[in-house]
Amino acid sequence: MKFFSSVVIFSFCLLLAISIQAQQPRQSPAAKVSETLTSGATVSISYSQPSLKGRAIGTTIEPMKDKVWRMGANEATVFETDKDVTINGQKLPAGKYSLFGLWNDDGYTLIFNKAYQIWGTQYEQNKDKDALRVKADVKTTDKTQETLTYTLDKSGAVNLLWGNMVVSFNVQ
Repeated sequence: MKFFSSVVIFSFCLLLAISIQAQQPRQSPAAKVSETLTSGATVSISYSQPSLKGRAIGTTIEPMKDKVWRMGANEATVFETDKDVTINGQKLPAGKYSLFGLWNDDGYTLIFNKAYQIWGTQYEQNKDKDALRVKADVKTTDKTQETLTYTLDKSGAVNLLWGNMVVSFNVQ
């Protein structure tokens, strides 16, 4: 009987601890930006927001040069459109896509991939599902953005702001 009581108490404590842990906020909280563009397409970007916390982009935190990254944290960043659009002049059919980026000496490449319900680091297993690769503008600014943030306006201008980096592309 003592053994049974001990097991019940232990199980209760374990479930309580798991429940408390599950209620803790994520270090990189979920965020979403959505807009109906002047073209009539509704576009949304769902992502998680990592923070710099004193780390330097390209050395101690992504994006690293020459390495594909999830353009957010946790699960893959998801780009969704209800109508066919163009991204910097290249066609992308309506649908949901994971959004990855590749930063190298040639500039910045956006990768829209058909596998969107994946953990953010699972690009290599799914690279055969790329729907579109397109160049984006990348620049540095004097202002530091501590938390990764996307902006999207009615004209279709999209900006990823993080650290001193701004990655820009246009959706029409």
